[in-house]
Amino acid sequence: MESGPMSVDSSALEPPALPESASEPTHGGFSRFELELEFVQSLANPQYVNYLASRKFLTNPSFIAYLDYLQYWTRPPYLKYLTYPTATLRMLELLQQDKFRQDIISPDLAQAIIAEGMRAAVEWHREG
Repeated sequence: MESGPMSVDSSALEPPALPESASEPTHGGFSRFELELEFVQSLANPQYVNYLASRKFLTNPSFIAYLDYLQYWTRPPYLKYLTYPTATLRMLELLQQDKFRQDIISPDLAQAIIAEGMRAAVEWHREG
């Protein structure tokens, strides 16, 4: 495996301990759980994902492996901690696809995803 800041072998990592367990070490004052929760929730923002693509993160095999590792957020007990589970989990699902990782570099696609989310929210409120 290559060395560098993105060369962590995330396939061997277990999901972090839930926040109820205070025994986990902190990094900059935050637990691994908190850091990974913040990152996975940031993926709900299509403009941020576009930024990651423009900086070539989405072509880095180690980063792609990390995105795969983050799939544990799709299952209980981690799922309940997501603030916007629909958008977060949909983007996490899309990021597993090579074609999407290539296409999201387009600001037009990021904007289309935002517009689609806005339409869905408006429709949801009309139905409710």
